[in-house]
Amino acid sequence: MESGEAMTSREVPGVTNALASELLSSAPPVDRNEADVIVVGAGPGGSATAALCAQRGLDVLLLEKAEFPRDKVCGDGLTPRAVRMLTRLGIDTSESAGFLHTRGLRVYGGRTAPFELPWPQLSDFPDYGTTCPRRRLDDLLAGRAVQLGAHLICGANVTEPVLVGDRITGVRTRDGRTVRAPVVVAADGNSSRLGVAMGRRRDERRPMGVAVRAYFESPRHDDPWMESWLELWDGERGASTQLPGYAWVFPMGDGRCNVGLGMLNSSPAFGRTDYRRLMRAWLATTPPQWCFDDAHMIDRIRGAALPMALNRKPLYANGLLLVGDAGGMVSPFNGEGIDYSLEAAELAADAIAEAHSRGVGAAAAERALLGYENHVRRDFGGYHRLGMIFSRLIGNPRIMHLCTTYGLPRPTLMRFVNKLLANLTDENDGDAFDRIINTLTRIAPSA
Repeated sequence: MESGEAMTSREVPGVTNALASELLSSAPPVDRNEADVIVVGAGPGGSATAALCAQRGLDVLLLEKAEFPRDKVCGDGLTPRAVRMLTRLGIDTSESAGFLHTRGLRVYGGRTAPFELPWPQLSDFPDYGTTCPRRRLDDLLAGRAVQLGAHLICGANVTEPVLVGDRITGVRTRDGRTVRAPVVVAADGNSSRLGVAMGRRRDERRPMGVAVRAYFESPRHDDPWMESWLELWDGERGASTQLPGYAWVFPMGDGRCNVGLGMLNSSPAFGRTDYRRLMRAWLATTPPQWCFDDAHMIDRIRGAALPMALNRKPLYANGLLLVGDAGGMVSPFNGEGIDYSLEAAELAADAIAEAHSRGVGAAAAERALLGYENHVRRDFGGYHRLGMIFSRLIGNPRIMHLCTTYGLPRPTLMRFVNKLLANLTDENDGDAFDRIINTLTRIAPSA
């Protein structure tokens, strides 16, 4: 389909916590081949960008290569930072809406007994986290985008940009269809085919992670704590190399636990590790009553890359903005990416709406779009820079061993580390820990 032909979307009136898969099944088709903005990829960052652009009055096309519902490899754990953004998007995360609330982290490592770190009591963030499988979360966020007026087109596998000179003015899909808009958002994941086609290359000096996970039927499915094991060994505990990463158990509240582990590339062992074998070895050390075994495993162990520390730039140039994994927005501290994808979506929507009001193509509009990267760097560039330093430090096995042996058993230190790793502080009138973390992130050069 060329530019003169229309694509098919569906548009429905809003309902609370709508699912895209349900909305699209009952809505009449709407022909679309151009818009104010095109968003490629309906993961959390893409759907949030589409929703917030539509909320600001823009005509939005949201292109997704798959059909909803669909799964993505993820830990499924959402900290209070992510929950805050879901609330801003109008998603009801209450327990009555089917969300299991978590109280904080239960941490294993450095001593025999685990200890519990509640989410901090803050003005700027809620005091609970939650878990939500990506199969549901992405469906929910895409539904919210449709609810707010975005046109969701599934089965649209974008293969290349449409260019006028060096500026993107639309995209083509694998089946030859073309859609056009003066502004395009690449939210198409770690590989970001669209970003690469526009010359955005990944900075190999930035940290990279890998994670593997599986679902298990388990009696621990409704535990109110997210759990982390901060000691991973590539062999026998204490007699092999300690690895820079952690294992997790996240209760899903539906009979299942999301169980997995992640590791950074700052260790020489990164490229030599069989992560599925490592996970099976760790699973074998868990109590049998937890049921983390083959008999209770649902599906299989699956893996994904974690692009970190704003590793693909520029985040804006020539009509294209990068959001989420396409821009490497995963935290090097804890492997969390959904919250920063959602926050970047809000910044992107602000910049696009401002550019639209100034008249896209005008110099003033271009300055508004260039402001997107400046605002991302301002809001969490310093934090990601600190995360890069952290990832290099724990890549040294001796430092990692010192941290888990002497740092973990100290509750006051761990409360500080919990705030730092989850990036949960009050901007104003916080405690001493908040002031230290806020000062460090402010003075650190942006990643």
